[in-house]
Amino acid sequence: MLRLPALWLGLGTLLCLPHSPAGRPSTQRLSKGVDWLTRYGYLPPPDPMQARLQTEEGLHDAVRMMQKFAGLQETGILDDRTLAMMDQPRCSLPDIIGTSELMRRRKRYAHSGSVWPVKELTWSVRSYPQASGLPRDHVRTLLFYALQAWANASALSFREAPGAGADILVQFSRSFHEDGYPFDGPGSTLAHAFFPGEHPISGDTHFDDEETWIYDPQATQQGGGTDLFAVAVHEFGHALGLAHSSTKGSIMMPYYQGPVGLPHLYRLPPDDALGIQTLYGRRQLHPGEDSPARPIPTQPRIPDLPPHRPTQQPRPPAPDRCQAHFDAIANIRGEVFFFKKKHFWRMQPARNLVSLEPAQTQRFWMGLPPDLGAIDAVYERSNDSKIIFFIGQHFWVFTDTRVDPGSPRPITDLGLPEGVTVEAAFVWGHNGKTYLFESSHYWRFDDRAGNVEPGYPRPVTLWKGVPAGLDDIISWNDGSTYFFKGTQYWRFLGGSVEAESGYPRSAPQDWMYCPGSPTASPAPGPRGGSREPGGGQCLCSGALPGPLPAFLTWALALAWALR
Repeated sequence: MLRLPALWLGLGTLLCLPHSPAGRPSTQRLSKGVDWLTRYGYLPPPDPMQARLQTEEGLHDAVRMMQKFAGLQETGILDDRTLAMMDQPRCSLPDIIGTSELMRRRKRYAHSGSVWPVKELTWSVRSYPQASGLPRDHVRTLLFYALQAWANASALSFREAPGAGADILVQFSRSFHEDGYPFDGPGSTLAHAFFPGEHPISGDTHFDDEETWIYDPQATQQGGGTDLFAVAVHEFGHALGLAHSSTKGSIMMPYYQGPVGLPHLYRLPPDDALGIQTLYGRRQLHPGEDSPARPIPTQPRIPDLPPHRPTQQPRPPAPDRCQAHFDAIANIRGEVFFFKKKHFWRMQPARNLVSLEPAQTQRFWMGLPPDLGAIDAVYERSNDSKIIFFIGQHFWVFTDTRVDPGSPRPITDLGLPEGVTVEAAFVWGHNGKTYLFESSHYWRFDDRAGNVEPGYPRPVTLWKGVPAGLDDIISWNDGSTYFFKGTQYWRFLGGSVEAESGYPRSAPQDWMYCPGSPTASPAPGPRGGSREPGGGQCLCSGALPGPLPAFLTWALALAWALR
């Protein structure tokens, strides 16, 4: 049985464009557009093994499809109106599931291909919103009527059954919440749900607790909060098996459309009613009934209107990946993380960026200081796979994404002198030892013993060909070691302590898929051919490469800590 999570899938695409003529969207617009279009299913994922490229024509077709779905003029251009629509709050489910065939369907509605085997379903609320003025009883009432809207139009019925065994479990969560799909804070994605199926999480519906959830059916404009009832009706549609609809006025349109009126009087639009009836059938009318609305023996009381809450503050601006000058770079679980200020980018072992847009560090690694300005260095310990963050005169120890008790601790606990700031840290693949750098000196650290080895510090000049004051260093999966500073990087092959000839090279161009000189060629790898993180991925002159697709692994969640 088909079961896809109602959440964008975290796939990238490789965009190959010729030199930009006047009027072409900027690099920043292209990056944003490609990320968004791939996230919501408009750009098909190319095969990373074949490095198949996404053409400019393919991008324009995807933009036109998105515009058609959103009810915009179909120009195929990433204009201001299209980009503004991409910024609108919306559901996390992709608009196009699998292929673009959904856009050519004969029926107006779309379903996921999976349904519940029974027509009487149970539901329960596992957690309630913490940042909202809605009391718990009001939340349950709004969810009751959101489900009732689907029951009124079909043969389905719903019964609240407190406990973890209910078919549809509702929860309000923040950031990473143990389903592999973290929320992204105020705005952007509002909620997600899982299609019917046999998996324990099937049907579960999650709302971002950092949104300001309100109930105000008479609201005429957005800005005071997000109407819980309207979003709940939409998400429960996914939990029952419906995908997104491009029909104007449908509750299953992906974008938040504001309040939809009084919950106990709400009726599904025709497109949505037809969709749910196709999956579960029509409700049979009893003798004397002249309305499809099922009578409710004990209707919950409609809640009074709570006061409006102030609009949430906008998310912090994201840094430009093409400026490089990263604060820290680390190889964690075989993937490279580039940290800059409060954000990071992630590169997978196949040398593909998960997204051109960065993620917020504190939305993934929970326990870093709330006033975080920048991270000095990060590395994964070789003896126990703990992740160590250095910030100023202290360090934090993490087990995956959770901070360990006792953090932070002073750097002097590692045996380093008072006043030292670790500016770079890495485990050298040649000998498995950990190296900690500050300015013109470095220490070799024994992770098992927990202290600095005798005979250190030593001068950085022992690593021939690199300057002092490095941003960070990583050992890559091919056995090479890479030193980064500013916009440049150096490669050391195997156990060599001398930089390979032909370096330094451009870090933005080779690692961040940024435009560079069309005559630049990838540096040769240890066995010949291109082995650079960005080398050889885009074959057209003057190309602007983007990330190739890949399903997220141990840290699937982190890419969706975006912004």
